Amino acid sequence: MNREVSIKGVSVSYRENAALRNVSIDIAEGSFVSVIGPNGAGKTTFLTVINGLGNITAGTVEVFGERITRRNLNRIRKDIGYVPQHLAVDPRSPISVREAVNIGRFGKIGLGGRWKVSDDEIVENALRTVGIAGLADKPIGHLSGGEHQKVSIARALAQEPRIILLDEPTSNLDPRAQNEIIGLIENIYKDKKYTVVFVTHVLSHIPHSCTDVVLMKNAMVVNSGPADKMLEAGVLSELYDFPMHVSIVHGRKHFHAGHLHPGHPQAGDSTGGGRHD
Repeated sequence: MNREVSIKGVSVSYRENAALRNVSIDIAEGSFVSVIGPNGAGKTTFLTVINGLGNITAGTVEVFGERITRRNLNRIRKDIGYVPQHLAVDPRSPISVREAVNIGRFGKIGLGGRWKVSDDEIVENALRTVGIAGLADKPIGHLSGGEHQKVSIARALAQEPRIILLDEPTSNLDPRAQNEIIGLIENIYKDKKYTVVFVTHVLSHIPHSCTDVVLMKNAMVVNSGPADKMLEAGVLSELYDFPMHVSIVHGRKHFHAGHLHPGHPQAGDSTGGGRHD
């Protein structure tokens, strides 16, 4: 399988703080990669360098077989969709849902590009895919948190990317909205087969379709590999410097943090659910 991303010896610093330290990893085309680790591990910065940004002080980043430079950055980023943790929107903003998703399309054709009927069709298809076609004319400032995140995903889809980067897309959502977003991401991956890089701090939010997991700690990649091998108790305990337990109930993998006492079946599922395996 072809490499979609190749990061070689990359370090990133902001002032005196190291955000990434000598990170090297390859991401295969069509893979679904989940990035996990403690707070401050460098997960968001990891996405940033794939997106061609960040104060890289050492190393190289190749995307689609090209080393990212100032000359090709804008062209490469047209094929990278980004979904942030939060869609910062002024509740008084008059911009509609459709207009917000249009921004993703302009990310593909360029701000000076000629808008065609086919662009309208691509935007409408993105709205339908995430289930918000009925909200197309609603002011974006009037949406719920889950609806905002669906707009972000639709905006990325309208770009028709080759890679989608998702930075904790379930953050600050209620459980129902979290499940909807996770299911939506999984369905999009199954249907489109984009390369997906998904950052989360909640292990149970890792979709079943995840093929590979990257473990980060102290601004470094400390391990990586197939999801079934990375999501094991010993590996996770070492990552979080804390006892982690994995159980399978009705085909779902559950993650538990803390010490399990004799006779106590679970020490509490700190992840809020389970993952199929």
